[in-house]
Amino acid sequence: MKLGRDLKVGLNRYLTSWKNVNDPSTGDYSYAVDLTGLPQFVLRNGSVKQFRSGVWNGVLFSGIRNLMPNEIFNYSFIMNTDEVYATFVNKGSVIMRRSMNEWGKLQRLIWDKQTMKWSDMSVLPRDQCDSYNYCGVNGICNIAISPPCECLRGFTPTTQQQWSIYNWTDGCVRKTSLECGSDIFVPIAGLKLPDMINFLVNKSMSLDECNLQCRRNCSCTAYANSDVRGGGSGCILWFGDLFDFRHFSDGGDQLFLRLASSEGESIFHKAKKKKSQVLLKVLLSVGSAVIFFCSAIFIFIWKTRRTDGVRNADERQKEDLDLPLFDLSTIETATNNFCHTNKIGEGGYGPVFKGKTSEGQEIAVKRLSKDSGQGITEFKNEVILIAKLQHRNLVKLLGCCIQGEEKILIYEYMPNASLDYFIFDQKRSSLLDWDKRLSIVMGIAKGLLYLHQDSSLRIVHRDLKASNILLDCNMKPKISDFGLARLLGGEQTEAQTDRLVGTYGYMSPEYAVDGHFSVKSDVFSFGVLVLEIMSGKKNRGFYHDNHHHNLLGHAWILWNEGTARELMEPGLGDSNSASCQEVLRCIQVGLLCVQKHPEDRPSMSAVVFMLSSENSSLPEPKQPGFFVERSLNDYRPRDSVNQVTISLDAR
Repeated sequence: MKLGRDLKVGLNRYLTSWKNVNDPSTGDYSYAVDLTGLPQFVLRNGSVKQFRSGVWNGVLFSGIRNLMPNEIFNYSFIMNTDEVYATFVNKGSVIMRRSMNEWGKLQRLIWDKQTMKWSDMSVLPRDQCDSYNYCGVNGICNIAISPPCECLRGFTPTTQQQWSIYNWTDGCVRKTSLECGSDIFVPIAGLKLPDMINFLVNKSMSLDECNLQCRRNCSCTAYANSDVRGGGSGCILWFGDLFDFRHFSDGGDQLFLRLASSEGESIFHKAKKKKSQVLLKVLLSVGSAVIFFCSAIFIFIWKTRRTDGVRNADERQKEDLDLPLFDLSTIETATNNFCHTNKIGEGGYGPVFKGKTSEGQEIAVKRLSKDSGQGITEFKNEVILIAKLQHRNLVKLLGCCIQGEEKILIYEYMPNASLDYFIFDQKRSSLLDWDKRLSIVMGIAKGLLYLHQDSSLRIVHRDLKASNILLDCNMKPKISDFGLARLLGGEQTEAQTDRLVGTYGYMSPEYAVDGHFSVKSDVFSFGVLVLEIMSGKKNRGFYHDNHHHNLLGHAWILWNEGTARELMEPGLGDSNSASCQEVLRCIQVGLLCVQKHPEDRPSMSAVVFMLSSENSSLPEPKQPGFFVERSLNDYRPRDSVNQVTISLDAR
C-alpha cells in the first residue's frame, strides 16, 4: 500500500472514509500526507484536524512509535524531489490491509486464517492524547498520568477553574514573561514534536547553529533537530504558541524550550534538591540492602535447620510468585485476627478484610476460603498476571501470603468499595453524578485497553462486572479480581475452553454457549457495564411491565424507538442538556459493545476514541446478544460469585 504524493504529476494518494457502512460515497474523514514544513500524516474531519502523526524525523514519525521493524510488514517512508510517500509491504503469507471507517478510525487489519476473520493489529487514534491539541496550546498530554493534561515547564493553566473540571481547551500561558537577551533553553525529551504552525525549517544547520538562530530571534519559542539520524542534524524553529504535544514514556523526540532566566534558577534549585534526595535514597537503599542481606542469611540458616529440612509445597509455590511475601502473623495483626468487624466483602474467592500495617498503610486482605470454588490455580493465576501489570485503572497487588492452608492476597485499600455498591442503590446512586459516571466509564475503558493492547501481555479478564470495579478516594475506577483472567500468547486473539467461568449477565454469547473467549468477550462485558451505569439497573433480574427482555433488550427496544433517553437514570440530565446527549452517546457505545457477533463489536481502542471524541459520528448498533430472557439449562458454567442459571436468546 502506498500513501503520499507524486510531485511530478501532482497525484495525491490518501484515504477517505465512507458515508456509512452501507454507502461507499466519500465521507467526512480523510487521512493524507501534509507537506507543510516537514512531512506528516494528518487525519481531518472536513478541514478540521483530528489527529496527526507528528513530523518525520528521519527514522519515524514523532507521534507514532509502533512502526518499527516487525514480523508482519515492512514499513518505509520515501522523500525526494519526485515523491513523498509511505509504503506498507506484507511479509510472507500474511494478509494485511489498512482502512478507515466512517467515523474516522484508522485500522491496520490482519486476516486470521484459522478464524477466517479480520482482527485489529493497530488503531489510530489510540486514545485521547492522540486527539489533536487535546490539552490546548502549550499543554502536553501524557496518557500515563491522571488527568492526562499538564502544562509545559514554565507555563500555567490559562484558566485554573476550567482545568479543575478537566476542561483543557484554553491551554496554558507563561508564568514569567521572556526577557530575550537573558532567556535560557531547557531540553524536554520523550515528545511528539509540536505542529508545524509558525515555524522555520533549515535542514543544513547544526543544533548549535539552531540554538543561536533561535536565541537571536526574541519571538522564537523552541527549537529541535529536524533529523535525528547520526546524532542529529537540521533545525526546526517554532514561534509563538505550541500546538499538539504528547509525552511518551518510552522514546520520543527532544525539544529545547525557551524560558525566562528566573524559571531556570527554579529548575536548578529543584534539580539540586532532587540530587540530594537521590543521594539520601541511595544511602538508605544500601543500608536496607545490608540489613536485608544479613536477615536473609539468618532466615536461610534458620530454615535449613527446621525439622526434616525438606522444602514443602508452600515453598515450591512461592518460587512461582514474583511478589513480596507477607508472614501470616503480620496479616493477622493487620486484620485483628480476621475480625468480623474488619470484613468488607466476599466473593467467589473468599472473604475480604480491611487491615492496617504497622506502618499505618491501609490494605485489603483477600483470603481464600477453604470451601471456595476457586483454588490454588486461580490464586497463582491472579498473582502472576497482576504482578506484571501496572496501570492507574488496575488495582495494585502489594503482596501475598502462602502458609499452610492459608492463601492470601494483599491489595491497596479502596475506600469507596465497589461500583455496584453505588449504582444499584437508589440513595447512593445519587452520589454518582454524570461527570463521575463518565469518568468511571472512561477509566474502565482505559484499563481494558491496557490489558488488551498496551501492556506487554495480552490478557482477557473474563469476569468484568460492577462488583469487580473498585473505587478509590477520588471515585476513580480500578479493575480487580484477575483470578479468572487468561493470557493470550503472541498474535493469538481468541481461545476456547470446556470449563466455563464468569458471571451470568456479563458473559458474551460465544463464550457462554461455545466456550470461545477473546478480547471481544471483555468488550461485551464492558458494554453491559456501561448500560448498567447509565440506567442504574442490573442486566440480570431486570423487569419491565411491557416485556420479558433483560436490560440489553430493553435498551435495544428504546434505541430503535428513538426513546433511548428513557434508559437514563433520573437526575443525570434533562432531555435538552449537554449531559443528556453524552449519556445517549454512551448508551450507543454500550449497544455497539454488546452486539451479538464479536466481529461487529469495536475494539477497546475504538471505544476509548468514541467516548473521548464528542463530535465524531458513531455507527448504528446491531441486535445485541442475549437480549431475550429465556432459561437455558443445557449450559451451567461456574459463576464467579454464586451458582445461578443463565438466560439467553434462542439459537
